[in-house]
Amino acid sequence: MSIRAVVWDVDDTLFDYTTADREGMRGHLSAEGLLEGYDTPEAALVRWREVTDRQWARFSAGELTWEEQRRDRVRVFLGRRMTDAEADDWFQRYIGHYEAAWALFPDVLPVLDALAVSHRHAVLSNSSIHVQDHKLRVLGVHDRFEAILCAAELGVSKPEAAAFLAACEALGLPPHEVAYVGDHPEIDGQGSADAGLLSVWIDRYGGTATVELPSGRHRIASLAELPAILGTDSRFGAPSTFG
Repeated sequence: MSIRAVVWDVDDTLFDYTTADREGMRGHLSAEGLLEGYDTPEAALVRWREVTDRQWARFSAGELTWEEQRRDRVRVFLGRRMTDAEADDWFQRYIGHYEAAWALFPDVLPVLDALAVSHRHAVLSNSSIHVQDHKLRVLGVHDRFEAILCAAELGVSKPEAAAFLAACEALGLPPHEVAYVGDHPEIDGQGSADAGLLSVWIDRYGGTATVELPSGRHRIASLAELPAILGTDSRFGAPSTFG
């Protein structure tokens, strides 16, 4: 049966989170006078990303609330005790720099335009609706999606099958009629495949080219390759760069 809808991850799939986070934190640490504590700005950014990944994993495992993971990122990164209000204030100052660097990847609008008539669209993110709703509005693509689902409100996170199935339910479609596009090989790629969706893993940086893909899972380097996988009659589609 043909694919009738595409469910999208947001960060590092549609939205260039890695660049925005790096540039936003660089500006924030400079404004806070904190870069002097590191040998290079890059060392500070690596440390921030390590702390972020660790606290995000705790949030995904249900150990922390959305607000707690943000506060603990600040406390661990700075290495000091802080009240909730102090941690929130520090994070909000970072957000100002981070949002100034927001941008979609260049291949996003062309593929959304190419698939606008042929497929329905939704979002499934391991974030919160407050964050992603605002982000998609700022980026000008909010109205492209008929449903936006996030882990903080669902109470279940990718790669759990229940998260993907909730997106299918929101669209009123069975999993085999839905494709999922995300940037993480296990959380997005394997998780959606295990839930019965057509799994499309976008590997923008080619860092894991040796990964062997199981049946029902595709890897692409650009969203320009997506229409061909979905079988749409579109000149936008490009052949896979992974052969």
